[in-house]
Amino acid sequence: MAGKSLNKANLTALGAEVLADLLLEAVKGDAARQRRVRMALAADDGPETVAADIRKRFAAIRRGKSFLNRPSQKKLAQELTEAIQLIETRIAPTAPGLAFDLLWAQLHLAEAIHERTDDSWGTIGDTMHAAMEAIGEIAPRLKLTPDMLAEQILEVTVADGYGAFDRAIKALAPALGPEGLAALKEKATTACEAPITAAELARHDYVRKSDRENRARRHRNSTLERILQEVADQQGDVDSWMAKYTPEQLTYHTIAPDAATRLLDAGRPEEALVLIRTALAAQKLDQRSDWHDPRELDDAHFACLSALGRKNEVRDALWARFEARLCPDALRHHLKLQPDFEDIDAADAARAIVLAYPSMTKALWFCRATQDLQLARQLIDARHADLDGNVYEILTPLAEELAPNHPLQAVLLWRALIDYALTQQRKGRYGHAARHLQSCAEADTRISNYGPHLPHAAYLQALEDAHARKSSFWAEVAR
Repeated sequence: MAGKSLNKANLTALGAEVLADLLLEAVKGDAARQRRVRMALAADDGPETVAADIRKRFAAIRRGKSFLNRPSQKKLAQELTEAIQLIETRIAPTAPGLAFDLLWAQLHLAEAIHERTDDSWGTIGDTMHAAMEAIGEIAPRLKLTPDMLAEQILEVTVADGYGAFDRAIKALAPALGPEGLAALKEKATTACEAPITAAELARHDYVRKSDRENRARRHRNSTLERILQEVADQQGDVDSWMAKYTPEQLTYHTIAPDAATRLLDAGRPEEALVLIRTALAAQKLDQRSDWHDPRELDDAHFACLSALGRKNEVRDALWARFEARLCPDALRHHLKLQPDFEDIDAADAARAIVLAYPSMTKALWFCRATQDLQLARQLIDARHADLDGNVYEILTPLAEELAPNHPLQAVLLWRALIDYALTQQRKGRYGHAARHLQSCAEADTRISNYGPHLPHAAYLQALEDAHARKSSFWAEVAR
């Protein structure tokens, strides 16, 4: 139906009365949309009125008992997100304390909501993280007693079973200030040393009696130790932060980069370098190092060397990473650090490494990542027998990119995909293989010399001879 576009300008031209009628009709029978409209109407009545409506809705959510399916979950998440936006825009500017109370109350809804829905998609978790981020925005303007706030944070963090309050210390650090952080540290330390309560033991009654107390203490103190670590982070106390880890743990690729970054921020680059090199050495001894890429470790290593002004060592370390992992970023940064004109020789040496790299798949990935199609052509020509037709996620897009200017090499990639699908009887790929075969036929018109490879007609005949009985494939070809 022809007519005006549905946009803000055309809707505004309809006038308030017409729009009001349309809105009433649109929200009829939809409770969620009606609540949104009522909240928008209340927004002009001041923060207390808006807060009262939000609290009323939170109370209703808390009382809810029915299971929330995926559509209901998404609708609730949208409603909570809109509540956050309303708090940020209508309440926080003039009443930051009230805004904090409302956002804190929303975080307390997490347990009740999670108990009646499956949050595998992280939808509810994301809304809770958004609420905590909003708290972080207003934290510098909060006038809260540091000691009481520290007690509040400790209480909710220890009791939190769904991660809603995981980021509370970082978000509220400006409101806590040095006094509040010190109080939180003292309270968490005292809690770690406190005797295990009967309630804490009861939660581990499935464990044999002789191990129950140790299990309960480990469970409780793991959270308290994380609190102490986060406090140390906010205080800039890198030594206390690192003290929570064993020397072996400080070599883990998941921990060492963070530790090195904190040492660098504290102006201790020499210690950071020692730590990160110890971690790199441990990584080389790890049997998994062949498949695990220690990118964060390498990045931290580069940062340490840069902080110490060791430009030549940075350049060498970047080259070592490229040579081992074919990392495009490492090569690019290495070339930028080369003296004038030497970058050309270094780039040529890099291409030679790619051409000889043990993994043909990784070499092709590098060519595509750097959009060096000329290098990809050379690689395919030299090592076409090494092509792995199972890595369709690399070969398929690369073939499409090569086709306009390098049709023969594109055909070789398509043939590798076709041959793999047929020889391995991957029937789910027969439709793709048929399309690849059609692409080979289209490229054939632009290939004047196949060199040592079968021309298209001969290749097609070889397929028919070898796979004549795969009727489902040939049915796809005939479509």
